[in-house]
Amino acid sequence: MNLSDAICKRRTYYHLSDETPVAPDRIKDLIEMALRHTPSAFNMQSARILLATGPSHQRLWAEVQRVMEPLVAKKQWPETQAKLASFQAAYGTVLFFEDDSTLTRMRREYPLYADNFDTWAEQANGMLQSNVWMLLEEVGFGASLQHYNPLIDESVQKMWGLPHSWRLIAQMPFGIPVEPPDEKSFLPIKERLRIETGNNSDKI
Repeated sequence: MNLSDAICKRRTYYHLSDETPVAPDRIKDLIEMALRHTPSAFNMQSARILLATGPSHQRLWAEVQRVMEPLVAKKQWPETQAKLASFQAAYGTVLFFEDDSTLTRMRREYPLYADNFDTWAEQANGMLQSNVWMLLEEVGFGASLQHYNPLIDESVQKMWGLPHSWRLIAQMPFGIPVEPPDEKSFLPIKERLRIETGNNSDKI
């Protein structure tokens, strides 16, 4: 599968198995590739990733269930629990973070742009998430992007002894899809894309 195929075929998959189409080292290499080569403003490289597989992945989603249960209405809990269990059934989870100590340093070193670094970091982290998703799709995984932060931030930091400056941004459970994704609709491209060449006849 090439990049164009991966972009078109990438979908949100909630129902995943704990199987993998590639060796664990290949997954590590893909994550490293995305982390190393995704651009960031001023090359600040503030994004951080934790790759959880095996028992670590299982512990993560068990903890999410523990944290979420008292916060969800009792009649809604079975549905929420089933959703969280589907993430736990996956092969692994990619956790995305921002290192706030890096952002603090960048604000100090470049005060003229101090108000922009949070926005730039979020944009770079979004590109990183997309790159990781495409690379996982390319080798045969399905994934989804979840946001149980900040409710699980403290648990995640304690679970792996992470620096307090690592701020959790998103969680991406991934595995082999066991059910097709939901149907996806698209707005007319003319409502979303505009091209200007200087010639009115070239507008779409």
